[in-house]
Amino acid sequence: MACKKDHSRIQTIMANLPIDQGGIGRHKCAACAYEQGFNAGYNLNEQINLSNLLDSLEESQAKEQRHKSPHAAYAQGYLDGVNQYYSER
Repeated sequence: MACKKDHSRIQTIMANLPIDQGGIGRHKCAACAYEQGFNAGYNLNEQINLSNLLDSLEESQAKEQRHKSPHAAYAQGYLDGVNQYYSER
């Protein structure tokens, strides 16, 4: 099923991610991957199985996350989450 979540606040981030037309994560919602990565980074959670996470994401073909790499989105989200965590300390 296609993702119906409102990802409007992170469209600029999505626009800067690399295109990914194949492999694991193809057609998965990169914005959802980013949000999952952000939460993991913010909570300093290193125990994520990325393959399982990507499998659990909804599909997406909309807006700036269209054909974007969910791997790169997760990594960027994780980095942003860690940065946010430490900026609040």
